[in-house]
Order: sequence, then C-alpha cells, then structure tokens
Amino acid sequence: MKIYTKTGDAGDTGLFGGGRVSKDHPRVQAYGSVDELNASLGMARAVEPMPRIDEVLVGVQRDLFSLGALLATPDPDKVREHLEKARIGDARIADLERAIDDGESELEPLRAFILPGGTVKAATLHLARTICRRAERDVIAMSRTDPLPPVVLIYLNRLSDLLFVLARVAARRAGAAEVTW
Repeated sequence: MKIYTKTGDAGDTGLFGGGRVSKDHPRVQAYGSVDELNASLGMARAVEPMPRIDEVLVGVQRDLFSLGALLATPDPDKVREHLEKARIGDARIADLERAIDDGESELEPLRAFILPGGTVKAATLHLARTICRRAERDVIAMSRTDPLPPVVLIYLNRLSDLLFVLARVAARRAGAAEVTW
C-alpha cells in the first residue's frame, strides 16, 4: 500500500466511515489538532525520559488516537462504538484526575502564574498543554454543528490540567526553579 493516494489533491479528504469534506472543514480541524497534540506528546516523551511521566503520556497518546478516530467519524452510532472500544469514559477521566492529584502531591501550591519553561521536558509539556487547549477550542467549534458526547470535551479539559501539572513535576524533578510572572 502506497502512502500517497492522490485522493486529496483537490483539497478534500475522506472521513472514517465514509463521506468526504474539505480539508478546512471544522471536523478536519478538530481531529488535526488532536493529531498535533499527540505528536507533541511523542516529542515530550522523546526528550529527557522520565519513566513515570512517560508512562502516563503513552496512555494519553493511545486515548488521543481513539479520540481522533471518533472525531473523524460523522456517524453518531459509530462514535458511540468508538468510545466503548476505546474505553474513554468516566473511569478514564478519573485516571487523569488521579494522575493530576499524584503530581500535585509532589509540588508546592501555586502562589503566582509561572512562565512556561524550566527544562526541555517541562517546556515540551507546556507546549503540549497549549496545543491541547487549541484542540479543545477546535472540538467545541466542531460540536456546534456535529454534536459529540460530553466526555470528549471533559477529557481534553482534564488533559490540559494534567499536562500543566506534569510540566511542573518534570521541572521539579530536574531541579529547575519555576519562574513567576
């Protein structure tokens, strides 16, 4: 199978489960942002390995592949099937919240805004957090015309919080001081 199909040469793309839309369609923007987020997490894992953080990120990357497939699927019945197969639901949200709580237990409480940075690992996690926020905005825009299960937005919202905490944990574990605003 060749990587190039030439089917998108005119500016449209095929959706998972059938149909075609313009490559600037809100649905494509949403799953493209989730894909970019996934790639940024791959970068975060590749720099300055930190096993406990990276294990959390691998699970998140798998979730994001599932969310991308869900976003690329216009059929609501298939969306429900994808969610069930991917096991993205209340239990997965609780997993993210536990990871946030575990990370926060290592940190001093925030008393001021902090500037993104610290170490390469922390900076890549801060960048991933901002990409996550954009993906969330893109998914909200898409959901205005193509409703989605609420868990999708909850997951992305919780994930951006997790990425912020993991960035702070990565900096702390490396001995880097936080720079306040």
